[in-house]
Amino acid sequence: MGIFKYFFRTRDKPQNKMSGSTYNFLTGISSSGSKVNEKTAMQMTAVYSCVRVLSETLASLPIHIYEVTNNKREKAINHPLYKVLHDEPNPEMTSFIFRETLMSHLLLWGNAYAQIIRNGRGEVLGLYPLMPDKMTVDRDDSGHIYYEYKSSGMGGESIKLSESDVLHIPGLGFDGLVGYSPIAMAKNAIGMAIATEEYGAKFFSNGATPSGILEHPGTVKNPQAMRESWSKGFSGNNAHKVAILEEGMKYTPISISPNEAQFLETRKFQINEIARIFRVPPHMVGDLEKSSFSNIEQQSLEFVKYTLDPWVSRWEQAITKKLLSDEEKQKYSIKFNVDGLLRGDYQSRMNGYAVGRQNGWMSANDIRALENLDMISKEDGGDLYLVNGNMLPLKNAGAFANIEEKEKEDGKSEEEVLELSKKKNKKQKRRS
Repeated sequence: MGIFKYFFRTRDKPQNKMSGSTYNFLTGISSSGSKVNEKTAMQMTAVYSCVRVLSETLASLPIHIYEVTNNKREKAINHPLYKVLHDEPNPEMTSFIFRETLMSHLLLWGNAYAQIIRNGRGEVLGLYPLMPDKMTVDRDDSGHIYYEYKSSGMGGESIKLSESDVLHIPGLGFDGLVGYSPIAMAKNAIGMAIATEEYGAKFFSNGATPSGILEHPGTVKNPQAMRESWSKGFSGNNAHKVAILEEGMKYTPISISPNEAQFLETRKFQINEIARIFRVPPHMVGDLEKSSFSNIEQQSLEFVKYTLDPWVSRWEQAITKKLLSDEEKQKYSIKFNVDGLLRGDYQSRMNGYAVGRQNGWMSANDIRALENLDMISKEDGGDLYLVNGNMLPLKNAGAFANIEEKEKEDGKSEEEVLELSKKKNKKQKRRS
């Protein structure tokens, strides 16, 4: 045990930066000059759409606690944690709102935190979200992780929480303890999208009139007054008015037009760039350029498999680790149900059900449950598992059935009878 204590004491503290480097993965001014943080990023429609798609999708998935008994898996609706996860994590939130909030924190800050409220027996009574930007993760002298939360409602005092009191879902990180903010990691790409949007807004607020040079053949006594007079008369709401130039003055535009600067192409590329950060298919954020009726269903399935599944695994494992005791982990499991997202069109589902029904591994009630239909009573055969009549047990088929009784009387096993049947079939083929 002394070795393990030494190991935990010498482990690095959780930190949001690269070890041995002064570069921090923090939000701030990007290379384009635009300020990027979680709030300014959410003002970008592409970022907002990606966060909303992932948060709402995960929040809408049914979450259940299952108990495995006698090789059967059943919903443990009587478990104290079932209502907390499935219905109401706390009196102020539904399960959907709670998971949507934590998922948005996870996507923007790279970490999601919730305070765990327990009773005297250690059972979870409630979960309350905590803001990631007010949370600090640290390690004490004994090597144990603890959380320090700066509350805004108690005079700015910090509250120290033990590891068992916080549900922490970390995103991608280098130490496995604290996740890095996707917004901070990709602040230059998001900053460029913000810069192009600001450029377009300023361009059109100026009446889409480019700046230029006013040339005067003589000497201008007050250039500042002339500049202000020109801007007041021929920009903004007064743009596109006919300008009258006196005293031989000449106007020469010098700005590059948005078309020449590939303004629209840049904005479109940045939308795809942001979608790439969150691994969201472009058609789910409104870009249908490369989508069609033939491939959009496949792209939606890939979204579930390659985008949503990793997040679901993070949630399931974090909840299991923090909210279930070691004894409960042996017989209980927490799972999100993604079957609804993987459902095909009506014809494909019916064909799949027909195969399952005809081959005996689905009953009528199994199918009706998946389609949210009322159950058929047991008396009417709703729970029967049927197979086609031409599928017989091997012992009743062909030459094997003809010799079965005689050979069994001689004390031969089923395997020996089957081997004799094969030899007799070979002899018959040779004779023919």
